[in-house]
Order: sequence, then structure tokens, then C-alpha cells
Amino acid sequence: MTRKHLTRRLVLGGLASGLTGVLAAPALHAAPAPTVLAPTGTRRNASSFTMQDWRDHFDTLDQGAIVADTGSRALHYWNADGSDYRIYPTSVPMTEELTKRGYTKVVRKRVGPDWTPTPSMVERNPELKYMPPGPDNPLGTHAMYLSWPAYLIHGTHDTRKIGRRSSDGCIGLYNEKIEELYALVPIGTQVRII
Repeated sequence: MTRKHLTRRLVLGGLASGLTGVLAAPALHAAPAPTVLAPTGTRRNASSFTMQDWRDHFDTLDQGAIVADTGSRALHYWNADGSDYRIYPTSVPMTEELTKRGYTKVVRKRVGPDWTPTPSMVERNPELKYMPPGPDNPLGTHAMYLSWPAYLIHGTHDTRKIGRRSSDGCIGLYNEKIEELYALVPIGTQVRII
């Protein structure tokens, strides 16, 4: 003999069916979420992006500034005079242990980066091996290396990672977007990961 569990849905459904025609409830409509166009031109929900102001993170813009917000999974970029502000959806580290926060800067840039797994990555997955540039490379088409060893802002060929906790510590962007950002960011650009 099975016993039905009393749930809110069951109770509300039963009440609603008993009151049909007696009471009319208004339809609930949520306001549409703000959207942005993804690289493919499709609409994406951008309501989780938290707006940032460079002045909350840096004293001056110098050569430009980047704030990578791991909470809202977005990278914010300002050019040297503040006239160009851009926001990009990103992938962020999988866990808090892999997330490094603080101030750093872009120290090197590379088109067609190769990839070597860190010792901790190999410890977690012994099958990981060096990868030359190409479609299987986890760094995508462009990479900007930070002053912290093994931390980068880079592209990805796996677009499913964007908007998720999916990296081993880096900040990932769509390949089209890292190419755009790469062209804008000079070496020495200040970076803050929050």
C-alpha cells in the first residue's frame, strides 16, 4: 500500500480545482530580464552581471583596468582614459580553493598559446598532457598571462564553459571575445580578481 505525500502543489491544485469558476486569479507575469547579444547573435540573460566602477578597485586607470568578478562571472574592462567600458561573460574557477583573488597585472600575451597542465592538475587527472596550439587546447586562441604563475585570462573552444564554474583557476572568455579584448589590453594593464 503506497501513501501519497502531501505537497504544497497537491494542496494548491486541489483547492484551485474546487474553486474553479468561483475565484479568478490574475496571471503572474515576470518582467523580462535584461539581455545581451552573445557572439553568435543569440539572446542571453545578463541579469546576473553586477555592474562595476573602476574607481571602486583602482586609484587610476593607468594603461587600463580589468575587474574579473567571479561572483557574477563577468570580466569588466576600461581603457586608459575611461571612454571605453566593456563587459564580457566568463568562466570562473570550479572551487573556492582554485580561486585566487586580489591585484595582479597582465605581464605577457600570446596568440595561439600552448598549454601545459600544472602539477596539481596532473595530480587530479594523470591523463592530462601538454597540448600545442589548436582546437583541443583549453586556452583557446589567445591568452593574457598574469603576474601570478599559472593564472591567465584566455579563450576557450568549449563554449559550454562560459557562465559556469568550470576552470582550474583561470578566467575564460569566448574565443571571439578574448580576441577583441586581447587587441585592446596592453601589457601592464592592472587586473583585480574579486
